[in-house]
Parts: sequence; C-alpha cells; structure tokens
Amino acid sequence: MGKNKLARWAEMKGFDHVIEPSFEEVFRKDHSLKGRWHSEWFGNSNPIVLELGCGKGEYTVAMASSRPDRNFIGIDIKGARMWQGARESHRMQLTNAVFLRTRIEFTGSFFAPGEIDEIWLTFPDPQPKRKREKKRLSGPSFLNLYRQYLRDGGLVHLKTDNRELFDYTLSVAEANGLKTVMAVTDLYREKPGDPLLSIKTYYEEMFLKEGNPITYLSFRLPHDREIISPTG
Repeated sequence: MGKNKLARWAEMKGFDHVIEPSFEEVFRKDHSLKGRWHSEWFGNSNPIVLELGCGKGEYTVAMASSRPDRNFIGIDIKGARMWQGARESHRMQLTNAVFLRTRIEFTGSFFAPGEIDEIWLTFPDPQPKRKREKKRLSGPSFLNLYRQYLRDGGLVHLKTDNRELFDYTLSVAEANGLKTVMAVTDLYREKPGDPLLSIKTYYEEMFLKEGNPITYLSFRLPHDREIISPTG
C-alpha cells in the first residue's frame, strides 16, 4: 500500500466529520445514528441529501457550500479518494457536510424510514453487462434499498456520461410508473438552470473534454410499489 494512501487514511481519522464504522458495527444491525442524524449529528431539521458513490467528494462539498439550508452526506467505500472532499470541507468549515465510509449495500443500517430527502448518483459505474444489472446503483435492487429510508416521493438524481445507463434508468422509471421530473441527454447544451447541475467534478471535466455529452435524469421514488426490472 502506498505511503500517500496510508497518510490520507491517517489524516481522515483526525476529521470529526468523517465516520468510518467497522464491518461488525453495521452488518445486519443498525448504527447508533440511525434515526438520529438530525438531533445528534446536524443539530437541525434541514433536509438530508445523500451522494452515493461520492468518490473524491467534490459534488458533496460543492452542494454543501451552495446550499447551507440542507445537510449533505457523501458515501463511498474508498477512503483514499474520499479524503480529498473530507479535507476540503474541513478547510471550508462546512458544518452541513459529512462523509461516511461504508458500502452502499449497508446504507439501510444508517438511515431510518423517511430520514433522507434526496439521493444523488453522480457518474456511478455503469455496470454495462446484463448480468451486472443488480450492481447498477440506479437499478431495481438499489432503488428498493433506497425506498427503505428515502421519504415517500423523494427525488433520485442521476448524472452520467454513459448514455446506456441513462436509457436503462429511464426505462426502469417508465416501467414502474415513476414520475420523471427531468430527463436531458445533453445537460450543458440544454442548460436546465439548476445551479447544482452545473457542478463539474474532475472526471466530468475529462468526459466533457473527450466530447461526451452529460446526461441527467431525476425521478420520484414512492413507497407504494416494489421496483422491478424493465424486462420483468
């Protein structure tokens, strides 16, 4: 393991806004903050927004700095990448930004029903092979997980340069009768106007330089139905 990675992990442990629970703390059991994020962590009743698979945490930091009326939690399993956002939010003294190092599969252990208002999926792994559908963060398996803690009708945002993932996710929404709020296939050409959509990560800048159009999809996720695959 590289010295830089070890140094980043060590620095992360000194940040009071980074939570790194052990496997034993969350596997098939609830974390102590479940249902208590407003009262015991943020100390306010502002909406809580998750960025799942936050990578370097750039989007979480940018959203938190532009929306002080909301609380943001960036989640990823790779701490060496998350270090960048954790360090930047620490430098900026953002009290509404938290980083949680855990597997997305375990997020049900951290959040109570209705505790989360919105979910952002920013440039997730598209998992292009059909047999990898269960691994797609915008697929039925994960959407049914999100239903456990997202408020009824809460928003799910997907921002990606992968047109196949965009089309697939849109087909999931349509097959399940989910209300689409916005669907654009070339975000910066269509310019929808939401300042949060103009945030650009390091990788997004790379995609744009390569000439890849950025797609964006948002839809509401209700509690009254189990999400199924568009192919049945």
